[in-house]
Amino acid sequence: MSDIDLAILGGGLAGGLAALALKRRRPDLSVKLIEAGPRLGGEHTWSFHDTDLTPEGMALIELLISCRWPAQQVKFPAYERRLSTGYNSIASSRFHDVLMEALGASVVLGGSVEKAAPETVTLSSGETIRANAVLDCRGGVSSPHLKLGFQKFVGQELRLAAPHGLDAPIIMDATVPQLDGYRFIYVLPFDERTVLIEDTRYADGPDLPVEVFRKEIAGYAAAQGWRIDEIIREEEGVLPIALGGDIDGFWDEKLQDVDGAVARGGMRAGLFHPLTGYSLPDAVALALEIAGQDDLSAPALYNVTRGYSTRVWRERSFYRFLTRMLFLAASPENRYGVLQRFYKMPLPLIERFYAGRSSFADRARILMGKPPVPVFKAAGVMREQSVMENG
Repeated sequence: MSDIDLAILGGGLAGGLAALALKRRRPDLSVKLIEAGPRLGGEHTWSFHDTDLTPEGMALIELLISCRWPAQQVKFPAYERRLSTGYNSIASSRFHDVLMEALGASVVLGGSVEKAAPETVTLSSGETIRANAVLDCRGGVSSPHLKLGFQKFVGQELRLAAPHGLDAPIIMDATVPQLDGYRFIYVLPFDERTVLIEDTRYADGPDLPVEVFRKEIAGYAAAQGWRIDEIIREEEGVLPIALGGDIDGFWDEKLQDVDGAVARGGMRAGLFHPLTGYSLPDAVALALEIAGQDDLSAPALYNVTRGYSTRVWRERSFYRFLTRMLFLAASPENRYGVLQRFYKMPLPLIERFYAGRSSFADRARILMGKPPVPVFKAAGVMREQSVMENG
């Protein structure tokens, strides 16, 4: 006999949202959200555009939003542009507080997982939890079946000595020197004197020299005329950017600490936008899909999560093609030109792109005209598309 209906492994974005969606839609179920760390969400900031989510998705995360803005900005060597699309951020501190209040005793902190199976979880303490199903959302795993580039970043939330003067986020400032691939600065103004500054790079390798990034953040702040009074907190990460791969091979692969066909969510299910790296829209959509299921047995949940993952992977081949253009056709110091060209496009096209809902006409518009990379390299990427997509 099972101890609980569902054990969710990993209290990050995907696992936390799945638990929250089930709590609201299926309060009759017994659910455990098991997080290895001392807090849900770790040290992170997740952001999304107003147009990324359905009304149902926005309703799920409304209480989690810590800051919202009615517009956003981009800056490139050739121009600057202000976009009227609303932008939102979720701070991990708010994520933790809201979920702890909503889920209460369902949350297990400091629960490091030793082994997972479709219906059991063994913790490093030796405790075994039996469940009707297990959902593994513990973050990404390296796989020979996925061909990846890397989006790596270091961010610091800073308290400034005087107002910064921003009224909207700068989601890309690519006027900075192009180091280690496509580089831009990301700025979120939380109040008139508090900002998050992230140095982000689309790079070929995952190495993250944090001290180098810290110096660049300090240099950027100084260049804006901002004097730093306090570093409130710091976050860092290396996110996958998808160039291609075999999604079925990825799901069939045997993971070291997993025994059997265990349902997966989040990065562990390959769920992120192939080019932007945004994972929140998929985390929301899968959470709602899981919460809407009548059958949450282990085999059924595995089929739901694998089905969602493989479906959206195949639907997003166009975005992986663009990622290959960025990484394989453009030299690292000139990669910014791909995004500089893209952000001149009509706003509805940009919104649909981030949401992963680009129409046929959008795709044609993006590919129309002279590519912002050498023509012979662009042709080579096109020839290699079927090879990259099929491993």
